[in-house]
Amino acid sequence: MIRRWQQALRDRGYDNWVVLGYSAIVVLFLWTLAQFYIPGKGLSYLIVFGARQEEARLSKIRKLDYFVTKGSDGYDAQYYVQIAMDPSLQNQALRRAVDSLPYRGRRILFAATAYAFGLGQPAWIMQAFALQNAVTWFLLALLLLHWFPPRSWDYFLRWTGIMLSFGICLSFRNALFDGPSLLLIAFGVYLLDKGRPWWATAVLALGGLGKETNLLGSAALLPKFSEGGRAWGLAVGRGLLTVTPLALWILYIDLMVGGKAGDLGARNFDLPFTAYGRKLGEVIDSLPDLSADHAGPLWSLLMLVALTVQFLHLVLRPQWAQAWWRIGISYAVLMIFLGDAVWEGYPGAAARVLLPMQVAFNVLVPAGRAWWLVLVLGNLTMLAAPAALESPTGEGYVVRGPDTLVYGANHQKLRIEFTDAWYPVERRHNDYWCWSAGNATLAAHNPQPVPLVVRLRFTLNVNAPRTVRLLLNGSRVWATELGEHSSLNVVLNELILPPGSNTLDFSTDTPSSRIGTDPRLLAFRLQNLRMDVQRSLAAAP
Repeated sequence: MIRRWQQALRDRGYDNWVVLGYSAIVVLFLWTLAQFYIPGKGLSYLIVFGARQEEARLSKIRKLDYFVTKGSDGYDAQYYVQIAMDPSLQNQALRRAVDSLPYRGRRILFAATAYAFGLGQPAWIMQAFALQNAVTWFLLALLLLHWFPPRSWDYFLRWTGIMLSFGICLSFRNALFDGPSLLLIAFGVYLLDKGRPWWATAVLALGGLGKETNLLGSAALLPKFSEGGRAWGLAVGRGLLTVTPLALWILYIDLMVGGKAGDLGARNFDLPFTAYGRKLGEVIDSLPDLSADHAGPLWSLLMLVALTVQFLHLVLRPQWAQAWWRIGISYAVLMIFLGDAVWEGYPGAAARVLLPMQVAFNVLVPAGRAWWLVLVLGNLTMLAAPAALESPTGEGYVVRGPDTLVYGANHQKLRIEFTDAWYPVERRHNDYWCWSAGNATLAAHNPQPVPLVVRLRFTLNVNAPRTVRLLLNGSRVWATELGEHSSLNVVLNELILPPGSNTLDFSTDTPSSRIGTDPRLLAFRLQNLRMDVQRSLAAAP
């Protein structure tokens, strides 16, 4: 069987070892996807719900069990998944739940597909929305074999450079529309390659409903300069068809929702290279503060180098006859005018916004050793894939003990909640932690009808000299004095948690301060928090 399979690959001109390399990337991504599954919450971690947006959220969302990032404003997908609950946009609560319904409502396609695949059921819609990027990753991986078949390591580099690029990884990691959008653009070009321009027009028109910049993909429909006026007339007609669905949908939004459905988005565009220059300056200024815990400037630098190489290659080697070049140069022009909102942060949204430019670059770079350096530089962001795809940070604590004690009635688990005075959970390898902004509280919920005796373990880190105290339900149980840049491993035995809610109050006598370039005010860091349930106490007579 194996020999027959190897012979079939050779008959297609494939290299067995290269095929193995492609397969390893697919298996790696499948394993990564599994890491984001949380029992009871599914793939909701990918949507990045922020705790600060909880009150404005749709009631049908709040009734579900999903992962919420404490002390965070969340990210874009938390708005789009609420639109997916009612793609008609007629639910009046959407106006309060979505930060800009006219603007975000334009990108209706993948909200509508989540609604359809979720059969209109809120819990299923949420999981379908989070899963879309994973499904489109596999479909894109298959479709790109049309241009990068597993015949050489050169093709492997091009294919992997796209599939593990920052843009694709961030789209998956935050349940955004850039990955699915790239799939539609690539499928449109594939149909053109197969001599089906009208089907390509339909696919590219559909893509405009996923994201407005997807319409730049319709540059593929333009004919060669050598073709006559009829070809250009057909191209204009097809171009008008591609913008029609989005134009009609914007008209619908204006009628049903009001507002500015044609708004280009705050700070999305700027004068040529202005925001790009600011981003480059910020990255250079922040490089001296680079560390294992603050690798963002490095990822941004890799992104800027890769995008710049892609841009220069497309500009300096024009190939109008190639559909991918026409698409790539369209996105290269877009790159010139991108504003601060697209470049800011680490690494920034530009890596995913300009994904079609990266595909065009990889398709068009000539084969041969002379071009390997260019090819590597244009795909540098794949080096950051492990950071972009880092598994969930968790909830900032671990509870251990016999199931009969950890779980109470209705399978409720002993849990700890971080109040808003704590920043979101962070993680590096096996260590996880939360920084506090000052005095901060943990709420420990005992699901048993009797008190539990627990052991609390954690490491406390500080950047400046300070005293830290811990009160359990108002009673002092521990205190310490710490010097500058010091840490302490703490083990507290025989703590008693009465049934219901309990408070663990951490307080400090020194104001919080900034550390390095971190914009947050920080007081102390609670690391590797663990609660071990030791035994229960008999109920009082």
